[in-house]
Amino acid sequence: MKLVTQYLLIALALSLLAFASDTLSEWSIADDYEVKFSGSGAEGTFQGLRGTIIFDSSAPEQAQFNIILDATTIDTGNKTKNKHARGDSWFDVEQYPEIRFRSTQVKALSDSYQMIGMLTLHGIKKEISFPFSFTQSSDTGLFKGSFTVDREKYGIKGPLLGFLVGDDFEVNLSVPVKK
Repeated sequence: MKLVTQYLLIALALSLLAFASDTLSEWSIADDYEVKFSGSGAEGTFQGLRGTIIFDSSAPEQAQFNIILDATTIDTGNKTKNKHARGDSWFDVEQYPEIRFRSTQVKALSDSYQMIGMLTLHGIKKEISFPFSFTQSSDTGLFKGSFTVDREKYGIKGPLLGFLVGDDFEVNLSVPVKK
């Protein structure tokens, strides 16, 4: 009898787990997103954002973000700067064509959320944490957030005159999504 009870409890737990995962919303990234960066001596955008976003504002602790950004799409607004930014002294996109982020935890704050996860940039993986907001209207939503990246902590040294470009870059995200 005890074995039957254990099996029933396990089956109930698995059913609840399956139900909980079914209620989370999976979002697709819409085409009109913005990934902007700015720092002393350089600014621009990235394209090629893709990934999996599972998020429900009523259960943020169950959220999962697995995002990939195409580093080869860096655009500073200047062809020469773009060539240098893609080169081996900066992003080295031949060796590191992708920037990756995978969430490890999402916490609800009073009027926003806190994202914690692993950012892989230039082959180096480090934990980052940043606040973000989410607004939803029916089957669409908008994630907005920003964080700072110290390029030297990710092994991006730059060429001989790389010191002319600041170490810290602000990254601003505006990511519309749809179900």
